[in-house]
Amino acid sequence: MNTVLVILALATLGTAAVAMSLRNLLRSVLLLTVSWAGVAAFYLWAGAEFVAFAQLLVYVGAISMAVLFAVLLTRHSLDDREAPPASRSRGAYAAVAGCAVAAVLVAAVSISPLPTARAPAPAVSVRQLGGELMGAHAASLLAVAVLLTVALVGAVVLAAGGPSGKPGDPP
Repeated sequence: MNTVLVILALATLGTAAVAMSLRNLLRSVLLLTVSWAGVAAFYLWAGAEFVAFAQLLVYVGAISMAVLFAVLLTRHSLDDREAPPASRSRGAYAAVAGCAVAAVLVAAVSISPLPTARAPAPAVSVRQLGGELMGAHAASLLAVAVLLTVALVGAVVLAAGGPSGKPGDPP
């Protein structure tokens, strides 16, 4: 059982690390989608089926498509591929800051007392959660869906620009 967790962790962290190191945004987005699917697989392994399916629907489905649209609509020319020296130093500073945050998190987790007794899992099934969402909370769920759709369409319109197709041109 632990070998599955190790394989999931290595695959998720490996694809995320490769996605962060690539210069090609399109490949990075695709690898980030695989990393999000790895997180969903971890949730499924942990027994949280609803959270795993929500991860698949929201991140792997919706967010990755929105990011793909954003990358494809705002694509720069091939001349912009070489990173300026200032961004390399910012990358080094970001790596140092990331290591510092990781050290603080590892220290906080290592000194935290772990619970000895496991709390019983709630007796709520995926069917009950779906019934609750589509019953009493259906109106709020639909309002959020409409709001997200309007935001995505607005982002596409703004990114597409005017008749010339360049972003930022007045219509």
